[in-house]
Amino acid sequence: MKLELIIHARRAALVLPVCALLNGCMSSTPIWDKHMGEALKAVTQAQIIDPHAAEHEASTPGVDGKSAASAMDNYDKSFRVPTATPNAFVIGVGSGNGGSGQ
Repeated sequence: MKLELIIHARRAALVLPVCALLNGCMSSTPIWDKHMGEALKAVTQAQIIDPHAAEHEASTPGVDGKSAASAMDNYDKSFRVPTATPNAFVIGVGSGNGGSGQ
Protein backbone atom coordinates (compact mmCIF):
# COMPACT_ATOMS: atom_id res chain seq x y z
CA MET A 1 0.00 0.00 0.00
CA LYS A 2 2.79 2.38 0.84
CA LEU A 3 4.57 1.73 -2.48
CA GLU A 4 1.36 2.45 -4.40
CA LEU A 5 0.96 5.75 -2.55
CA ILE A 6 4.52 6.76 -3.40
CA ILE A 7 3.94 5.98 -7.11
CA HIS A 8 0.79 8.14 -7.16
CA ALA A 9 2.59 10.95 -5.38
CA ARG A 10 5.43 10.87 -7.93
CA ARG A 11 3.00 10.95 -10.85
CA ALA A 12 1.15 13.87 -9.31
CA ALA A 13 4.45 15.61 -8.68
CA LEU A 14 5.26 15.26 -12.41
CA VAL A 15 1.83 16.07 -13.81
CA LEU A 16 1.08 19.20 -11.80
CA PRO A 17 4.14 21.21 -12.94
CA VAL A 18 3.54 20.17 -16.55
CA CYS A 19 -0.06 21.37 -16.34
CA ALA A 20 1.07 24.63 -14.79
CA LEU A 21 3.60 25.18 -17.57
CA LEU A 22 1.05 24.42 -20.28
CA ASN A 23 -1.40 26.80 -18.68
CA GLY A 24 1.14 29.59 -19.10
CA CYS A 25 1.45 28.81 -22.81
CA MET A 26 -2.25 29.13 -23.49
CA SER A 27 -3.79 32.39 -24.58
CA SER A 28 -7.37 33.54 -24.80
CA THR A 29 -6.96 34.26 -28.53
CA PRO A 30 -8.18 37.86 -28.42
CA ILE A 31 -6.90 38.51 -31.94
CA TRP A 32 -8.79 35.54 -33.37
CA ASP A 33 -11.93 36.44 -31.45
CA LYS A 34 -11.83 40.00 -32.77
CA HIS A 35 -11.76 38.76 -36.40
CA MET A 36 -14.31 35.98 -35.97
CA GLY A 37 -16.55 35.63 -39.04
CA GLU A 38 -14.69 38.07 -41.29
CA ALA A 39 -13.69 35.37 -43.77
CA LEU A 40 -17.29 34.20 -44.12
CA LYS A 41 -18.53 37.75 -44.64
CA ALA A 42 -15.83 38.42 -47.25
CA VAL A 43 -16.60 35.25 -49.20
CA THR A 44 -20.33 35.93 -49.08
CA GLN A 45 -19.86 39.48 -50.38
CA ALA A 46 -17.50 38.26 -53.12
CA GLN A 47 -20.23 35.96 -54.46
CA ILE A 48 -22.74 38.78 -54.90
CA ILE A 49 -22.43 40.21 -58.40
CA ASP A 50 -24.62 43.27 -57.93
CA PRO A 51 -25.49 44.13 -54.33
CA HIS A 52 -27.92 46.83 -55.50
CA ALA A 53 -29.83 44.65 -57.98
CA ALA A 54 -33.18 45.20 -56.27
CA GLU A 55 -32.87 48.96 -56.82
CA HIS A 56 -32.58 48.66 -60.61
CA GLU A 57 -35.44 48.37 -63.07
CA ALA A 58 -37.18 45.04 -63.32
CA SER A 59 -35.83 42.73 -65.98
CA THR A 60 -37.90 41.77 -68.98
CA PRO A 61 -40.04 38.70 -68.40
CA GLY A 62 -38.76 35.51 -69.94
CA VAL A 63 -40.69 32.31 -70.45
CA ASP A 64 -43.95 31.75 -68.60
CA GLY A 65 -44.14 28.99 -65.98
CA LYS A 66 -46.05 26.39 -68.01
CA SER A 67 -43.69 26.66 -70.97
CA ALA A 68 -40.63 26.45 -68.73
CA ALA A 69 -41.99 23.38 -66.92
CA SER A 70 -42.80 21.72 -70.25
CA ALA A 71 -39.32 22.46 -71.58
CA MET A 72 -37.73 20.99 -68.45
CA ASP A 73 -39.91 17.86 -68.74
CA ASN A 74 -38.90 17.38 -72.36
CA TYR A 75 -35.25 17.89 -71.45
CA ASP A 76 -35.51 15.34 -68.66
CA LYS A 77 -37.29 12.82 -70.92
CA SER A 78 -34.54 13.13 -73.51
CA PHE A 79 -32.11 11.55 -71.03
CA ARG A 80 -34.46 8.76 -69.97
CA VAL A 81 -34.68 7.26 -73.47
CA PRO A 82 -31.40 7.92 -75.28
CA THR A 83 -31.45 8.05 -79.06
CA ALA A 84 -29.96 5.08 -80.83
CA THR A 85 -26.66 5.85 -82.51
CA PRO A 86 -25.79 4.09 -85.75
CA ASN A 87 -22.79 1.79 -85.86
CA ALA A 88 -19.65 3.84 -86.47
CA PHE A 89 -18.08 1.13 -88.65
CA VAL A 90 -20.75 1.25 -91.39
CA ILE A 91 -20.72 4.97 -92.16
CA GLY A 92 -20.73 5.50 -95.90
CA VAL A 93 -20.89 1.80 -96.73
CA GLY A 94 -23.67 0.82 -99.11
CA SER A 95 -24.83 4.31 -99.96
CA GLY A 96 -25.89 3.19 -103.44
CA ASN A 97 -23.91 5.86 -105.29
CA GLY A 98 -21.54 3.42 -106.86
CA GLY A 99 -18.65 5.84 -106.41
CA SER A 100 -19.96 8.37 -108.94
CA GLY A 101 -19.87 11.20 -106.39
CA GLN A 102 -23.45 12.30 -107.04
